[in-house]
Amino acid sequence: MQGWIEVALRSFVGFVLLLLIARLLVRKPLGETSQLEFGLIASVAVILAIGSIQLTIPITYLLIALLIWAGGAISIALLSMKNASFRSMIYGKGIPIMKDGKILEDNMKKQHLNSDELLRKLRGKQVFQVADVEFAVLEGNGELNVLVKKEQQPITAKMLHHQVPSIKEPETVIMDGKVLNEPLATRGLNQEWLKTELKKMDAIVENVFMAQIDEYGQLTIDLFDDILQVSQPTELPLLEASMKKVQADMELFALDTEDVQAKQTYKWCAEQMKLVHEMVSPFTKS
Repeated sequence: MQGWIEVALRSFVGFVLLLLIARLLVRKPLGETSQLEFGLIASVAVILAIGSIQLTIPITYLLIALLIWAGGAISIALLSMKNASFRSMIYGKGIPIMKDGKILEDNMKKQHLNSDELLRKLRGKQVFQVADVEFAVLEGNGELNVLVKKEQQPITAKMLHHQVPSIKEPETVIMDGKVLNEPLATRGLNQEWLKTELKKMDAIVENVFMAQIDEYGQLTIDLFDDILQVSQPTELPLLEASMKKVQADMELFALDTEDVQAKQTYKWCAEQMKLVHEMVSPFTKS
């Protein structure tokens, strides 16, 4: 076999093996991998790369080295999944760097973390003042996770005792001008509904680059031609306006009538409509 053909075959097989091993070992962004995981993947890649061009190395030797390195890496990954003590030994545990708003200098020294690095990691978490931190832990992969003090946390609807709608994952129903039937079926819809909604927006499937159904069941689209303007969904704003109009009409009728019983009835209806509007309003304001 000619040398260039053997190099090509070795390189192709090595590339495929590296893809398979990488999928078995790491399913996370590169920045979140531990030093051990990165080192193991790099070692396997080096073995495959050298074995691809060094034709003097017998295939048997290459396979033995690959089996030991890749097999060891996979074994470590499997054992770390099943045994917490082994996982802590290999990847390390999170070390508190700040507790109760105070910096733990001894822990910083043990982790070789200086003040500049601490401030940089805090800025990476959008924290620019040390006094705002209640608790901070340095993870095994070097990432700093931060819990800010209660008064510095953003206000949530729960804190204000406000009712908010549950969040439903948006479904992409058109991509690159092609209808995706499975996401449509997930929402209990079909292509006829989709075409009807597109017609309201003066659009057709072939002109739509991407279309999604949001958590409120409304269709939003992006066209291939960015110059064209797309009309926004109007169902929820119309519902909001209709509820306000009904309430205003009831209040107006109560003012216009001289009949005491009718006046009380209209006032009661206006109050009930106000309550309905307050309950539904969080769901109609997207």
